[in-house]
Amino acid sequence: MNVQKEQVIIIGSGAAGLTAAIYAARANLNPLVIEGIQPGGQLTITTDVENYPGYADVVQGPWMMEQMRLQAIKVGARIISDIVTKVNFKKDIKKITLDSKKVFESKTIIITTGAQAKWLGLESENQFNGKGVSACATCDGFFYRNKQVAVIGGGNTAVEEALYLSNICSKVTLVHRRDELRSEKILQERLFARDNIEVIWNSVVSEIKGDENGVNALELNSTNSTAQKLIKLDGVFIAIGHVPSTKPFKNAIDMDDEGYIIAKKPGTCFTNIEGVFAAGDCVDKIYRQAVTAAGMGCMAALDAEKWLQH
Repeated sequence: MNVQKEQVIIIGSGAAGLTAAIYAARANLNPLVIEGIQPGGQLTITTDVENYPGYADVVQGPWMMEQMRLQAIKVGARIISDIVTKVNFKKDIKKITLDSKKVFESKTIIITTGAQAKWLGLESENQFNGKGVSACATCDGFFYRNKQVAVIGGGNTAVEEALYLSNICSKVTLVHRRDELRSEKILQERLFARDNIEVIWNSVVSEIKGDENGVNALELNSTNSTAQKLIKLDGVFIAIGHVPSTKPFKNAIDMDDEGYIIAKKPGTCFTNIEGVFAAGDCVDKIYRQAVTAAGMGCMAALDAEKWLQH
């Protein structure tokens, strides 16, 4: 079997992966980036980006990631379109197998595979994604200043999103399928104290309605009767959790119960495996921002460079 040998392999091509590639290339490490199932990461399905430093005007997510990709290539990174299906981190030289059956060996691996937001699975949700439907209040909340929005969910994420949006929007409606929230009690107390937050219990979203301008209403079904309700609003935030894209690394590296990779030392990108580093949303379950992912990508490349030197 023909095995290609590398010094640094970066798995994933979102903000973390491409930033790691830029730093690794500038350090003459000749990194290889494996793009994965979603080249460019989550920002490629984001339309307006207004909170990434360096752009005075709103930019489009796909354009921004294409620029980042071109920058990585320009400074010397190599990028291939493939998917990692199997890894072996048991030896000093790490081995990865791709969907194309190609096999690579590398001294260092940087994992930047990100995380995917969980969605409701509605056709209308997909139709209005980026046009009134979002999974990130801190990313998109600003676009709904003084408008009415809904948050779907009942855990910590949903309550935190609702609280954040209540400082921006005129009204926030939290829709939960049960009759009590799953979030921490202190968050619930803050939620119930906000005058502009309304909670609709025992309800699920049956359809997100809108027109060419975007979302304008939410249709709800009761979970304990045949009752239906229509809410007029401007935006919907889905907050039912995230799933880290770490399946190929199961049993090969330390993860928590949710599948997020655990940093061996807080504030670094080291994992429990020597020579394997992780950055971005596959590690970070708190911030989940492009700018923090990029920062972690930089850290991972610097950590890998120093590790290789020693």
